[in-house]
Amino acid sequence: MTLTVRDGLRQEVLEANLAIPEVGLATLTWGNVSGVDREAGVFVIKPSGVPYDQLTLDHLVTVRLSDGVVVDGNLRPSTDTETHRSLYRAFPSIGGVTHTHSTHAVAFAQAHRDIPVLGTTHADTFNGPIPVTPDLTAEQCAKDYEFNTGQVIVDLLEGDDQRAIEVPAALVAHHGPFTWGPTARKSLEHAIICEAVADIALNTLALSPTAPPPPHLLNRHYTRKHGPDAYYGNPTTN
Repeated sequence: MTLTVRDGLRQEVLEANLAIPEVGLATLTWGNVSGVDREAGVFVIKPSGVPYDQLTLDHLVTVRLSDGVVVDGNLRPSTDTETHRSLYRAFPSIGGVTHTHSTHAVAFAQAHRDIPVLGTTHADTFNGPIPVTPDLTAEQCAKDYEFNTGQVIVDLLEGDDQRAIEVPAALVAHHGPFTWGPTARKSLEHAIICEAVADIALNTLALSPTAPPPPHLLNRHYTRKHGPDAYYGNPTTN
């Protein structure tokens, strides 16, 4: 019997996970999406190692937010579960988390470089560079590694929920991107955009090592989509 979570959450998490290979963000099983039900105190996540083409609703695993205990599901949850839990606990605005090993974002993570803001495509979604974390210490890797992976993101953003809203992504050094949003679906969308702007940035930097855009242009693009004066889109499509 499936634990009751808010209507549609399990289906949304399933669809977001199935979309990861469809949009080219994953090789093999290298990626996962989760969605949280804060009222129930749980989140739903992909199981570890299950191929996307075999994934069904019955495979999804429900995990308690407070202590990471599996409360529903017959499979082991993703090995990144504790990272998701760390982010949910730190940032109240987060409703969904996506992790992938998409090529261009991982390249920045492995180079230990932020993804810079080089134009309006980036600024439409991210109000600043997508930052990269410091390296995890030997101690952080030796014990509670996955939870500490989330904690280095939390520390990078200084636990500031508003920063997490304005730049809903981070690169874990030498590992890869984690993205988030108000829903599982939105966290996946941010993963797609993160990979796209990483690709664009690499091409831009190859053409011009320095290509700083005017800050007022970037601000205009961010604020026309976000905040009280946003006017992009329509109520039914935002």
